[in-house]
Amino acid sequence: MADMSAVDVGTAVELLGKIKFFDGLPPAYLRRISELVREETYQAGEIIFAEGDRGDKFYVVLSGAVRVSRMVPGVGEEALSVLREGDHFGEMSLIDDSPRSAHVLAHEACRLLVLSREDLEDLLFIDRDLAYDLLWNLVRTLTLRLRETNNRATFLALASKF
Repeated sequence: MADMSAVDVGTAVELLGKIKFFDGLPPAYLRRISELVREETYQAGEIIFAEGDRGDKFYVVLSGAVRVSRMVPGVGEEALSVLREGDHFGEMSLIDDSPRSAHVLAHEACRLLVLSREDLEDLLFIDRDLAYDLLWNLVRTLTLRLRETNNRATFLALASKF
C-alpha cells in the first residue's frame, strides 16, 4: 500500500516545470496545479494500479522506476516500458472513464507525484485559460504516444515478413 503525503508547493512547481507534459505553462499555472498534488511512495514490486482498475490519477515519477506491462494470457507479464525520473503515466485517465489499459508496478522503490482527475477537473472548470493550455499539452502528449505506437506496429509488421 502506498504511503501518501503532502508536497511542498515550491518544490512541486519546480518539479512540474521540468516535465514535458507541463511544458510551456507559466509559473502561476504550475503553482495552482502544485497545490493539488500529493506524493506517494512504493516499494519494489508493489502494484501501483492494475489493468482494468478505475483510472482516476495521473502520476509523475520523482525518483526510482515503474514498470508498465500487460498480462498476456498463457504467457504472463509483457513489459511495455520502464519509466524513470521525470516520466509520467496515467494521463488517459484524465480524459475518459475507461478502465486502466495496463498494469503499473514499482520496478524499484519509487516516489510519485500524483494528481487526481477530480481535483484537476475542478481546477479546469474554474480556470478556462489554464484548461486550454493544459489540454493542448495533453493532446500533444497523446499524439506523440500514438505516433510511437504506430511506428512500433509498422516495425513489427515489417519484421514479421522476414
